[in-house]
Amino acid sequence: MLRIREMRRDDVDAVADLRVRGWQAAYAGMVPQAYLDAMSVEEDARSRRAAFADPRSRAVHLVADDGTGAVGWAAYGPYRGTPPGPDTGELYALYVRPELVGTGVGRALVEAVHARLWRDEGCAGCALWVLRDNARARRFYEAAGYRPDGAVQREDLGGREVAEVRYRRGRPRGRGRPVG
Repeated sequence: MLRIREMRRDDVDAVADLRVRGWQAAYAGMVPQAYLDAMSVEEDARSRRAAFADPRSRAVHLVADDGTGAVGWAAYGPYRGTPPGPDTGELYALYVRPELVGTGVGRALVEAVHARLWRDEGCAGCALWVLRDNARARRFYEAAGYRPDGAVQREDLGGREVAEVRYRRGRPRGRGRPVG
């Protein structure tokens, strides 16, 4: 049975593995292969430990645990930068063990993030950034109620400029403040 819970320090290695393997599986052909091949679970775990221990961080980390440990991870919090609307939260990251993509793990994590943003944070909406060329992720977010809002940002990854598009969705009607 899948359980969504807050990430613990002992989840860091599993989350680093999820993130690195997730990048390598999801971004093949979109990001230079040399960049993906150079990714290190150990290095990512070091970075994750530092971020997880930072008392200034406002990010919340959730894991999907199937009884064997973390099989999915999501991070969310306040929108970074100038928010695209009032009371907007941001889904910073979402990764699922590659062999479990399409099994509902990602959907369960997104639903948990939404519940916490609406209920605990009082957010009126949520935004996220996704690689423009990642059609599978874009379909996933659209199925979760997100729509592109026209904002684009560019990032250099391994010597290749990649475009990210911003997606947004509002809080469902009937749950507190109306969608704006």
